Amino acid sequence: MGEGGFADGKGGALGMTIRDAVTADIPAIYELEHRPEFKTFVGRWTKEQHKKAIADEDFACLVMESDAGNVEGYAILRGLASEDRSIELKRIVVDAPGQGLGKKLLQFVAKRAFDEWGAHRLWLDVYETNSLAKQVYEAFGFQVEGVMRESCFRDGEYHSQVLMSLLDREYRALHGSISDGA
Repeated sequence: MGEGGFADGKGGALGMTIRDAVTADIPAIYELEHRPEFKTFVGRWTKEQHKKAIADEDFACLVMESDAGNVEGYAILRGLASEDRSIELKRIVVDAPGQGLGKKLLQFVAKRAFDEWGAHRLWLDVYETNSLAKQVYEAFGFQVEGVMRESCFRDGEYHSQVLMSLLDREYRALHGSISDGA
């Protein structure tokens, strides 16, 4: 599905490129999502689950790579083959939260979802207690659809998740599209 990045394929001062994940990226993805500080907020897959997702046409697995070749973040989307054109942002993880990397990766993911894959709706769920992520999604234009109360059991307790979505017309009103030069 091609390589890309920010406006010119690179992250400018951030020195990042975003590209499709390959099986050789799985150890770095696995290591990133299994970091202890992400345990509460990030789902964890086996290496085999990642391998299956990379090979599945209904999934898109993207990595954010530094100029030095290190995986600094990744995103997993599901539903590319949905007849409803509703794509789920299953997971988005960056090595250094709060540094703007997640926002840049989200911009790339949304542009690709709406402008390349023809999504009508991009949706996600986020833990109710993950305020930083919720703020990023809301600032980007995602709307809260509701709360899935105590929908996930992790770390010995139940957690509620906020369901959020962004429609194609909302995305275009806020961010434009490839065809209009935005």
